Parts: sequence; structure tokens; C-alpha cells
Amino acid sequence: MKRIQLVVFALFFASVIKSQTPVNAAMFGMMEARALGPGTMSGRITAIEGVNNDEGKTIFIGTAGGGIWKSTNAGASYSPKFDKYCQSIGALAIDQKNPNIIYVGTGESNMRNSVSIGNGMYKSTDSGDNWKKIGLDSVEHISKVVIDPSNSDIIYVAAPGPLWSNSKHRGLYKSENGGETWEKIYYIDDKTGCADLLIDPTNPKILFISMWQFRRQPYSFNSGGTTSGLYKSLDGGKTWKEIKNGLPAKPFGRIAMTLAPSDPKQMLAIVESNNTGLYISSDGGETWKSQSATLNVCARPFYFSTIIFDPKDPKRVYRPAFTFAYSSDGGYSFSGASGDGGWVHSDMHALWINPAHTNIMYLGTDGGVYMSVDKGITWQFNHGLPVGQFYHVAHDMQDPYNVYGGLQDNGSWKAPSSGPGGIGNGSWTRVGGGDGFWTVPDADGKTVYSEYQGGNMERKNMTNMKGEFIQPQKTSKEEKLRWNWNTPIVTGAKNPKNLYVGAQYLYKSNDQGRNWKRISNDLTTNDKKKQAQEESGGLSADNTSAENHCTIFTIAESPLDEKMVWVGTDDGNLQYTTDEGTSWTNVSANVPKSGIAKQAWVSSIQPSQFNKNTVYVTFENHMYGDMQTYLGVSNDLGKTWKRIASKEFTGFAHKIKEDPQNKNLLFLGTEMGLFATLDGGENWFRMKSKIPEYALVRDIQIHPVTHDLILATHGRGIYILDDIRAMRNLTKEIWEKEVYLFPTPDITLNNGKFGWGGTETSGEWSAWNPNTTPTINYYLKQRLSTGQVIVEIYDDKNQLVQSIPGSIRKGINKVDWNLRSIPPKVAEGSTKMDGAGFTAPMVLPGTYTVKLRINEKDYTGTVKCIHDEENKDFSLEDRKLVHQKAMELQQLYAEINNTVDTIIFFQKGLKADTVAFSKNKNAKAFYDDLQKAKGELMATTKTSIFADEERLREKVSKLYGSFCGMEAKPNSTHLESIADLRKEYEKQQGNLKNVVNKHLPKNPEFKVKKDIK
Repeated sequence: MKRIQLVVFALFFASVIKSQTPVNAAMFGMMEARALGPGTMSGRITAIEGVNNDEGKTIFIGTAGGGIWKSTNAGASYSPKFDKYCQSIGALAIDQKNPNIIYVGTGESNMRNSVSIGNGMYKSTDSGDNWKKIGLDSVEHISKVVIDPSNSDIIYVAAPGPLWSNSKHRGLYKSENGGETWEKIYYIDDKTGCADLLIDPTNPKILFISMWQFRRQPYSFNSGGTTSGLYKSLDGGKTWKEIKNGLPAKPFGRIAMTLAPSDPKQMLAIVESNNTGLYISSDGGETWKSQSATLNVCARPFYFSTIIFDPKDPKRVYRPAFTFAYSSDGGYSFSGASGDGGWVHSDMHALWINPAHTNIMYLGTDGGVYMSVDKGITWQFNHGLPVGQFYHVAHDMQDPYNVYGGLQDNGSWKAPSSGPGGIGNGSWTRVGGGDGFWTVPDADGKTVYSEYQGGNMERKNMTNMKGEFIQPQKTSKEEKLRWNWNTPIVTGAKNPKNLYVGAQYLYKSNDQGRNWKRISNDLTTNDKKKQAQEESGGLSADNTSAENHCTIFTIAESPLDEKMVWVGTDDGNLQYTTDEGTSWTNVSANVPKSGIAKQAWVSSIQPSQFNKNTVYVTFENHMYGDMQTYLGVSNDLGKTWKRIASKEFTGFAHKIKEDPQNKNLLFLGTEMGLFATLDGGENWFRMKSKIPEYALVRDIQIHPVTHDLILATHGRGIYILDDIRAMRNLTKEIWEKEVYLFPTPDITLNNGKFGWGGTETSGEWSAWNPNTTPTINYYLKQRLSTGQVIVEIYDDKNQLVQSIPGSIRKGINKVDWNLRSIPPKVAEGSTKMDGAGFTAPMVLPGTYTVKLRINEKDYTGTVKCIHDEENKDFSLEDRKLVHQKAMELQQLYAEINNTVDTIIFFQKGLKADTVAFSKNKNAKAFYDDLQKAKGELMATTKTSIFADEERLREKVSKLYGSFCGMEAKPNSTHLESIADLRKEYEKQQGNLKNVVNKHLPKNPEFKVKKDIK
């Protein structure tokens, strides 16, 4: 009995220890990802609001998946303001009486297939710097937030509610205490939500709402029903009446409304119905009449739900939709905007007009933000918003490597991971068109495959930009091919010459898509009830391939065996072949036993890189209203499954990625964050690392050479977390140590190829280049409570080269060594800032000792510095010569500064007795001659920052700086200059001796022990 008790206790204790892993996001706080953007192809904008009382310079932008951005300079530049919260934004409202107060409704309401969800309402009281969650967590989508202009405590929220399921969390909500509590003041049923909301600014008791019955399923969309309608309240929402007079017969779909702030009796509504049209009211919505309108005004009403009156002019109306239209007669006729100002992205969703200067307006499109200063006639694009919506990311093996990805409604692109001056908007090259999805480079280094909606795919030669359509076509014996909106096109993980694409069948090519071989039968459920896409849309037919179903959604070749290929579908099938498609095994029936939903989409597959029988799979079921995170693993080729779950997870799962060198390091991308585990999935934590905490992470790659973690986000562009080896090496054995100094990889000696870069000035987005100097990583189990951390670098003679202060935080810390020694000391007394005090020569090749000094204890490692053999203009002998001459100049610079210090020492001695000095002509003469001598050695009179007074020290400093950055053999004039400067210094030193010898005997009261040398 006692033995049993001991065993039980041991098992319990082991489980407690297992669950108490110390690993969390804070431990990786010093690992910071770079945001590559781009800004020139931005993403869908869902809301724009500005502050009315500062001439419109302060603008807030809400995005479909990139959070909230703020500009204080009328859009010249932006900064993110919502990185800790849900990134899908539905609506914004600013309290114009106190513009520091802002309300945000999360979850966009442009109800397309790829729309993300929200998690409620947020409030800021300091203009967006900090936020508080204030409820309505379950409504998922919010279309409008309106503040009562007469009472800022009264807030109204229009909530369409969940897109993929029935829900009671819909309707119109009201708060009378600034969002502290909420009351649902209008509700019809669990299928009908509130799509639009207006308030009469002259009488805020008058409200208008449009109610909308809608529902999406994975394979269809239905907009419209008999419960949709237009309603009016005269008492702040206590009672309502339905408005019907003049409107068409039901059923209705989505209704977009507007009223003229300068004359609220004037109203317009776009009513989706069997005969969708524009309706005009001139009596405050009591009666309506139909008005003929252009296709643009009435097109795609479920997606284009914005129509706005000019704040001052009741005749001027704007309709952003497919394109931009405006009316000058109150809506009776519309004209298109001029193209003179340049192309404007189609698919428009948001418009803010500056009420003080109504010629100024900001337009939100699927491609970003535009500004107009002439009432929408011409537009200028804002290039500083990196909110692109990538679906996937890939990389090549070039140096520097390129990243590739497809953007929602913005084509497919590639960009270098580093470049001259950083990665700017101009660094991106277009690869394909349409809605960009998979964009994959071929191993030949010049060919790229791209796919846009519905399986349309292209092979492009990047040397001449010639493209060829390569989509497989059906044969006479096959059913119509079903291509997913997001059709996979992938190269083999084991054999990159293998190219795969999937419809309902899997196709394979070994000649870059010139010829295809079908290697499977239909791998889907082939449910005919889910294949009626031509009937999709409801009242407005909408078949863009977004609802195509019973299709292959993910393909993965085993990295260990090219004959083994896994395929997952959008209708829940998961199958694999071990013989290149001759036979297939369907394991989908085994998955639900683990607790994973039966019909879930197979969103990604990761065959293990360590065990052919192991496979990780993400499933997502959000299109059936199930937002859980589903991640499974099988170690027996799918016979049995274990669901991997964590309380840390938020959002449905998009991508699982196994590290290629550490099988216990896994990354998971979801609709609401990036997560990692260091113990094979037992414990997870949310990755932050300068990545928005709730980013929509759609894809993850790990570069095998640079060890970079590469992320595709659906709303914040591409992120790169450079060199994750420290994270990879943080095993359980290490994290249990008090201190650990990680091995430092070898480094090639050069000044970097491109410099740092990275600036958002002038309205352009630009990302930083990666660091090209050694990063020394160390781990602290606990934050250092006392003392300090110093990292010291020693050469092979045990001479100190550099000393760098380190951080004391818990977890992985890092310091960057600039590959240089300690800069020389700079003398006092100059009127010029001197750059020599900030640099030193680059070290010579060799192995250097790294000492991590924590209080009295040392931890030792090495870093090997290697000569850059790729630079043919800079041999090892050249490098040694440059280093030798730089050290000679550093010595000369030091001597000059020591001499200046001596002069200052004499001058201070002469002035020690201020009263005596003022009366002593000999002392003043001595002082003045010393000042002249100092003036020959360094700048002492001019005070501008420019080198308009160049003395000996400035000459030496300039040449020294050149040698410190030199990566070529020095020319003869460089070497002659060093000798000339040495001679000039010796001359000035002689002059100084003469001054001292001349004046010192005349000043016997001046006692000095310091020798002039």
C-alpha cells in the first residue's frame, strides 16, 4: 500500500512539475520581428474617423485585419494604436466634445467569405494610447458606433452579429454611461442583425436603423429575408416603427442609409431587394420614392454599404463602391470621379469628410487609404499603412533571400528580406494579379508560380516577366473541376522539382506545369448539395468562386519521402499516399475521436521532418460558427490522433510549423495570434516580439539558412523574426539553468551589404534591414535583482576589445557587438562634435573570447570572425593593412587628444586663482598662447555643426573614419596623408613646447608636475 501511495505521489508531483514550465512570452521580449510591409499595396480599410476641431489633421483608420492606425499630420505618416487587441475593426467613433475619447467596435461588417471576427467594444480616454474592453464580447461583427451629440455618455452600437451561425447576440445596443453597461434596445431574431444606424444631429432622439437577415455557409451566402427592414424611433430607441411607405416589397437584404447633417429631412437609402435600387426621402424617412441609379451605386450591396452626404451641402452626396461616384443634386444623378489624379483602388468601404473643410476627405478601399482635397475629384494615395492582407508566404534560397506572397485583392508580390536602405515600398515586385493567394518560387531561381481566386495559376519567368497560364484542364471523362477560392499550388518539401495543385483531384508536374498528371481520384466528399454556387448570394447573385466547395485546400509532401503526400480538403477529408498517388488512405474518420470537429476544414498539414509516421494538422471550423482552435497530431500515420489544446490559444487555426532542427519547437498561427511551444506541444505561449498580439497569422515559414521565422499576416503584411537559433536551443536543460550563454555563430567581417534603413518619414513605409554583426544571446532564469551584466570581448592575446552592457531581464537577452574595439577618447574643449569618438576599426579575422560577466561570475564562449572571401576587391592582406593604418591613426588621434588635455590642464592651473589671474598679465599671455596652440590642434571658435573650421584633429578624424569603414585596398594618397598628418602633429607639438618654455619661467607661482610630453 505504501508503495502504491509513493507511485501515485510521484506521478502527481511529475505532472505538477510538467505543468509549471517557466517558458512564456516575456522570456523572448528582446527578440523583435521586422515588419516588411508593404505600404504601397495596403489592405482593406473598414472605418475612418477624424477629429473635427483641429482642421482634420488627426485621423484614425480602422482596418480589416491590421488594427487601428493614427495620423496627427493629415495622413503624412501613421502609427499603430491597437497592437494588443483584436485586429479586425468594424467601426470607430470619436467624441467630438472630448476627442481623447474614442470607441471601437471590433469585427468588420463587410460580410465576405474571408472576413475576420471581433471580440467586442473598446474605449480609449487618451486618444488611442491605451484601451479598455467595455463589453459586447459575443456580437462578433459591429457595423456602426454612434455617440449622441447632445450627451456623450449615450452610445449606440449597430451589431449585425455572427456571420456563420444563428445568434441572439445581434441588434441595436445602447449605453447611457459611456459603455460601462449595455442594453439591447432592438432585436428581431437570431438570424437578423442591425446593419446601419443614423442619428439626427439636430434632434438626437430620432434614430434610424436598418435590420438585415443574412447567413453564410462554407458553400453559399444568403443576403435577404422578410425580417430585414428600415425602422425609426422618436424617443431614443424606446419605441420603433417600421418604415415602408414608398419602399419596394420585401424581402429586403442589406440597407445602407444616410441623412444630410445640414438638413436631416433629406435622406437616401440603397435597398437590396429583388430589384435593388436607390430611394430618396425629403421628409425625414416617412416616405420614400425610387430613383434610378447607376450600376455602381446599387452594385453588390452586401459588400458596399457606404453612402454619405456632404456635412454642409445637402445636395452633395458620395457613394464609394466598386468605384467612387458623387451627386450634386441630392442623389438624383451620379457621376464618376476623374482619373486625373491617378488610379484609385476599387472596392471602397469607408469615407470621412472633414466637416470644417468639406473639400478634404479620406477614402478607405481594399487597397488602402486615399486623400482628396477637391471633393473627391482627384485622389492621392497614403503610402505609409502596412496593412496588407497576405494569405501565404514563401521564400527562395538567394542571398539575400526573397519573400513571396499573395494579397487580398492586391495580387502577388515578392520582396527582398534586406536591401539598400531597408525594404521600402519600391522594393516590392509584382508577380501576379487578382486576389493573390499562393506565390511560390521554383528551385531554378528565376521562375515563380502564383495563383489567384478560383485556381487561376501562372508560371512567370522573372528575368523577362513573361507569364504562362498553367491551370490543369478537365478531360472529357472528368467532372467539372472545382477550384477553391484559395487553391493550393506547392512545391515538394523533399523534391522541390515536384509541383502540386489541387482541385477535387490532385495534380503533379515535374516540368514546371507544362504538363500535368492527375494522381488521385476525387479526394473530397463530393457532396452535391454543397456545389450549387451559381445560386449563391441571396437577393443579389454573388458567385466569385469564394463559395466553391468540396475542394482540396492543403497539400504537403513529406520532407523525408517524396512518394508520401498528404492532402486535406475544405469538407473535412484528410488523406495520404505513400506511392505517389497510386493508392490513398483516408484517415478523416479517426480525427473526431480526439475532440476535433468532424466537418472541419483541413487548414494546414505539417508532415514531421523527424519521423515519417508523425504528422501535425490544423483544422478550422469557423464557417460552421465554431471558433475553437483545432490542432492535432498523429504518430501512426493517422490511425490515432491527439488533440493539442491550450488555454493560451485564441482564434481558429491556420498554420502549424515544425522547426527543422528541434522537433519540440512548434509554431501555430491562428486568426488571433502566433503561438509557440518548446516542449512538443505540452505548453504553449503567445509570441509577441513586436508582432501584434492578436495578428491574423495565416502562414509560417522557417528559412533553413538564415534560421529566420517568416510570417504572413492577413492585415499587417509580412514579418521576419531574424535568426531564432537562441529560441531553438532553449531546451528544458537550459531553461532550468540560472544562467546560460548561447553559442555565437561565426560571422563574416564586412560592413553589411545595405545599411540599416527603416523609416516611415515622408509618408513611405520602409522596414529595417537585419543586423549583420554578431548577436550574443544569453539566458537568465530570473531577472537580476542586484548588480549588472557586462559582455566583454577579448582577442587571442587576452586583450579587452570591447565591453558592452547587457540587459537584466528574465529570459533570452541579447547584445550586439559591432565587430569593433573601444573607440578613442575625445578631448574636451572643442566647439565641434567629433565622430572619431564613436567608431573604431573593424577587428581582424580570428577567434574571440566572449565573457558574460554577472556580478562576480563569468560565463565564457567564443565567436569566430571570418574574412569576407566574396569581396574580391579586399584581400586578407588589404584588410590587415587597413587595420594597421587605422590603428596608427587612432594612436595619432589619441596623442592629439592627450596633448589637448595637457593644454587644458595648464589653462585650468592658470585660472585656479581667478582674482590673481585677472591681475596677472604674464598668466593671461600664457593662457592666450595656449589657446592659440589648442586652436591649431582642434576646432575652437566656430560653433556650427558643419566642418567649416578644420584643424589637425578634424583632419585625422576624417581620415580615421574612412579607414574604419574601408573595405578596399587604400590608395597611395591615403597612406601619404597619414605620414603628413603625423608630421603636422609633431610640428604643433614643438610649437606647444616653445609656448610652455617661453611662459613657464615668467609664472613661478604656477606649480605643475605634469610633463609636457
